Amino acid sequence: MRVWQQPVSVAGLTRTSLDTAVSHLGIEFLEVGEDFIRGRVPVDARTRQPFGLLHGGVSVVLAETLGSVAANYACPAGYRAVGLDINANHLRSATSGWVTGTARAVHIGRSTQVWQIDMVNDAGEMTCASRITMAILAPR
Repeated sequence: MRVWQQPVSVAGLTRTSLDTAVSHLGIEFLEVGEDFIRGRVPVDARTRQPFGLLHGGVSVVLAETLGSVAANYACPAGYRAVGLDINANHLRSATSGWVTGTARAVHIGRSTQVWQIDMVNDAGEMTCASRITMAILAPR
């Protein structure tokens, strides 16, 4: 079932992310499905912590990016979604390649949304599971 209330595309998401933390970290939007948004982040000098692993905070940035844009496009026109809470369970490290995240709605309500973002490495192994709760704000 399609969850989007507004037109959304990879090209549009990419365009609105220019010159933001998203583009500076090399995050790329890959796919918009009927009920999900998928993107990825490189594991490179921009995103590794001093021990050579993908920084856990970068995984959270990827999760928040995917969950936030998904929530905003699942809102009716004029409404907006803002973050209330995010958590992340880091399950496996990544030292190279890409980590790909997929955001899917757990709950789309009138005043809140909850999105699950699962992240995997190039081998398809789960690296991080995150959940974001968004507040839905009515037009002013």
